[in-house]
Amino acid sequence: MANISDSMNTINSLEEMAEGKTIIHQLHPMVKLVITLLYIVLVVSFDPYNITGLVVLAFYPVILMALAEIPYKPLLTRMLVALPFSFFAGISNIIFNQNLALMIGGIPITYGVISFFSITIKTVFTVMAVLILIATTSLPQISYQLLSIKVPKLIVEQIMLTYRYISVLLEQVSNMYTAYMLRSPGGKGIKMKDMGIFVGQLLLKSFDRAENIYYAMKCRGYDGHYLYAKPDPIKSADWIFLLATAFLLVMMRFFDLSQIIGSFL
Repeated sequence: MANISDSMNTINSLEEMAEGKTIIHQLHPMVKLVITLLYIVLVVSFDPYNITGLVVLAFYPVILMALAEIPYKPLLTRMLVALPFSFFAGISNIIFNQNLALMIGGIPITYGVISFFSITIKTVFTVMAVLILIATTSLPQISYQLLSIKVPKLIVEQIMLTYRYISVLLEQVSNMYTAYMLRSPGGKGIKMKDMGIFVGQLLLKSFDRAENIYYAMKCRGYDGHYLYAKPDPIKSADWIFLLATAFLLVMMRFFDLSQIIGSFL
């Protein structure tokens, strides 16, 4: 029950963060979307054994979270959800890639271990970039920009509607869980023998609720085309931020800035 409530609070808190008035919130949604996509591509493109170069890109989420006044703890908590996937993806490298890379204090470090940490760091950076985008830009604005860059309308509307009504599904799960626990005093959760019935009932109730929502949308003029609010045109300040940030990201990806700065000092 607590986990369901936490999930609902997570969705609500992200929407509340997107209503901020900081300099990052006021940037044009297309600028933030393009920068986020560029950052993700650059992070993923790093060599799996180049951890030192990869760590430099940590400046992007750290600085943006500070400028956007986003609390660190909530985003870090949500980011942890993705780490198990990267853990299982990277653990196989440790098992199969046993080639020695270096020695640290007499401890052998294999290329598999290095690639494991590389995958974990890439996961952290990319997920944080997406969370910052969501926490500073409302989903309707993101959806409109996705349509602008020719992402298929069906995919965009599925993302939009799923995000919008996931709270309805969680509320239904919460109600069913509460009803189940009232009929099972002293129980510590849903019994395995009842799990199939619980999931089946949830599926049927979801179909019924989805049909009711669809009819309600039809009564309000929905014709298969979701309407999005068109944002203001891109301003000169947005272009400056886009070009400056893109330039810095590309420089950090293809050049060792520490050596360049050190040569001038």
